Amino acid sequence: MTDNRAPSASVPEVTIVLPVYQEAENIPEMIRRLRAAVPGVDVLVVDDDSPDMTWKIAEDSGARVIRRVGERGLASALRRGIGEARGDIIGWMDADLSMPPEAVPRLLAAIGGGADVAVGSRYAPGGKDARPFLRVFTSRVINRFANLLLPVKVRDYDSGFVAARRKVLEAVPLSTEGHGEYCIEFLCGAGLRGFRIDEVGYVFTDRTAGKSKSAGGPLVFARFGIDYFRRVLAVRRQCRRARTP
Repeated sequence: MTDNRAPSASVPEVTIVLPVYQEAENIPEMIRRLRAAVPGVDVLVVDDDSPDMTWKIAEDSGARVIRRVGERGLASALRRGIGEARGDIIGWMDADLSMPPEAVPRLLAAIGGGADVAVGSRYAPGGKDARPFLRVFTSRVINRFANLLLPVKVRDYDSGFVAARRKVLEAVPLSTEGHGEYCIEFLCGAGLRGFRIDEVGYVFTDRTAGKSKSAGGPLVFARFGIDYFRRVLAVRRQCRRARTP
């Protein structure tokens, strides 16, 4: 791990974790805009040893960097980053600029207003999913399925754009398994434990540079979708066991 920040008596209140792989084209602008939106933010990039040197570019942009060699995976990268976050409030988001850094202050404001978890939501008032039809349709089906089966109601269960108080993440650690399905398990677990979840609308766009981690044709896309449905069923079983005396 490389840490470019000098030791300081003032620990940042907010850490934003950016799990990345092959985001050399996007990471400098992402870090710049994030710091402009949230002055003093602790930006922590977790890079799965990108061949395009994303980790080096992030270091040169002044972010803290964890370079994972021999490990790969979105969920496990997030878990690692959260474990090394400095802030009392910890957020995470994609680094491909599909989630605007300018929306982060609204998530922080929701937590300042009493929420324990703030979800950047495409389906809350003011939100929109501006990606191609198939991706929008699949996400809506996943969310409909989750809300039919799970006891905690969240409009955007597969958001992946979240800020939470540290105490929530200590009580409900993120799963290291899978890709974005961890978010369903985390949000349902947080709600079941009585933590307040607020959703904040934002506009989600398709990336303009780089390649999506879920790209690779219809078969790869379908596999990701199946994984989400399986995780919803697994979380439902966990809820039932938790309620059984």
